[in-house]
Amino acid sequence: MISTRGRYALRVMIDLAQNDTGTYIPLKDIAQRQDISKKYLEIIVRDLVAGGMITGASGKGGGYMLAKQPDKYMVGEILELMEGTLSSVACLADKNYKCDRRRKCKTLPMWKEFDHMVHDFFYSKKLSDLL
Repeated sequence: MISTRGRYALRVMIDLAQNDTGTYIPLKDIAQRQDISKKYLEIIVRDLVAGGMITGASGKGGGYMLAKQPDKYMVGEILELMEGTLSSVACLADKNYKCDRRRKCKTLPMWKEFDHMVHDFFYSKKLSDLL
């Protein structure tokens, strides 16, 4: 399941793309337009900056902007930055996960196929597709 962190990160990225004027956009403006708590967005944008998705500047004229053009972002990379793995089961999410049934598991091929479908879906969508 995609959490509010992932969903809100996408909304922030869309907002930054839609309101791009070449200047930094204040977080309070994003929070107001998206009807999301500024405090919660502070956590989200911190992670987006750390992940290289957006850049930030403090002080007068500060705020946030995309680090690259919207067509250069894959939705999957944004979601994985915020959510971690998008894997459906623990044995696929963590390569070090110990499962005694791994070699004889009848459901593992299904989970692998499902995970590939999810990955391929989100990595086939660009941020620009959502604008």
